[in-house]
Amino acid sequence: MENIFPPPIKALPEADIPIDGIKAYLSQAADHQLIFMQFEKDADLPEHAHAAQVGFVLSGVIELTIDGVKQQFGKGDIYSIPEGVLHSGKIHAGYSDITFFAEAGRYTAKE
Repeated sequence: MENIFPPPIKALPEADIPIDGIKAYLSQAADHQLIFMQFEKDADLPEHAHAAQVGFVLSGVIELTIDGVKQQFGKGDIYSIPEGVLHSGKIHAGYSDITFFAEAGRYTAKE
């Protein structure tokens, strides 16, 4: 998998996200996180909920079921998941995005 992110992004700490085939970089703020992610393998996301999330799709396809409604998002799309809303999904190999999490502790940096 070719890393699509430029050097300033690749210089960020890697995010510790327990999904096989993901490369993710963490930009940490006091009250939120930005995660720059790309996937070399398909990944299934079990149903869960957390603080608000907004994703900006750079490439590939993600299928999300948000509050019982299934939708597909591709390059150029923006998805939004409100705080506390149950969601699940399937990420297809080749997918990449920038995701905003409205919480500072969603993920940690790899050690």
